[in-house]
Amino acid sequence: MTQPDPASDAPIERETEFPLSRKEFDFLAALVYEQTGIVLGENKRNLLYSRLARRIRALRMNSFREYCDLLGTPEGASEMPQLINAVTTNLTKFFRENHHFEHLRSVVIPALFAPGRRGARIRIWSAGCSSGQEPFSIAMTLAAAVPDLASWNCRILATDLDSNMIARCSAGRYNEKETESIPTDLRKKYMERERGESHLTFSTAIRKLITFKQLNLLDRWPMTGPFDAVFFRNVLIYFDVETQRQILNRMYGLIAPEGFLYAGHSENLSRVTDHFSLIGQTIYHRVPTERVS
Repeated sequence: MTQPDPASDAPIERETEFPLSRKEFDFLAALVYEQTGIVLGENKRNLLYSRLARRIRALRMNSFREYCDLLGTPEGASEMPQLINAVTTNLTKFFRENHHFEHLRSVVIPALFAPGRRGARIRIWSAGCSSGQEPFSIAMTLAAAVPDLASWNCRILATDLDSNMIARCSAGRYNEKETESIPTDLRKKYMERERGESHLTFSTAIRKLITFKQLNLLDRWPMTGPFDAVFFRNVLIYFDVETQRQILNRMYGLIAPEGFLYAGHSENLSRVTDHFSLIGQTIYHRVPTERVS
């Protein structure tokens, strides 16, 4: 990738610690898109500045120019994960968009855990799990609805682009504020507090249900599926339409014939692909292969 021209134009932010020129912004935005498919438009300029200014300080650099120079060299490869982690937005809470978990509890779970299916393989994917609230909400929903869950072949895969988030949520440890959206009965049943601790940690049984992995959706997907349900919420909004289509088409191939996909509140899959049909509020059903045009 071409590095920004040294004779760059005026800084985007004039009264900031580190001047960020138009060409430096364009270089960084293009690099992020190339590596992740995430589109950083003009409206993300201040976010990019604030996130990367921390990296510049941490590296003891004096400018965005120095940072761009580093990224443009072979030595910059080790900084790439830090760049990706810095620009990834991690905003979530437990049982966010609760109607999805209600659908999981009332429709999906009774079908998957029907008496005649004992021994069947059951898999759910939280794609873009952020700091872990989504997969842990899925795990609590499953455990509360299926008393003998431990005897079933059921697992949750939780993936995210941000390696820092994967490291954090693998511990299953959250502060009081973060757990406020968990119903009291579930918090008491599935979380533990060590003496003198201000944080709560999920029980071993809940944590064992989930496998956390770092995954760039633009790279090779090591999992083979099929997944009975996929939570893919508030992730598509970061990609352009063509990248959205490519990801959804790949995802279609990993979802079970009767599987479901849950999207974010502002995401409309019908505008991107005909592989999924809308059956509820941002709840999609996998269209049978013979009906896909």
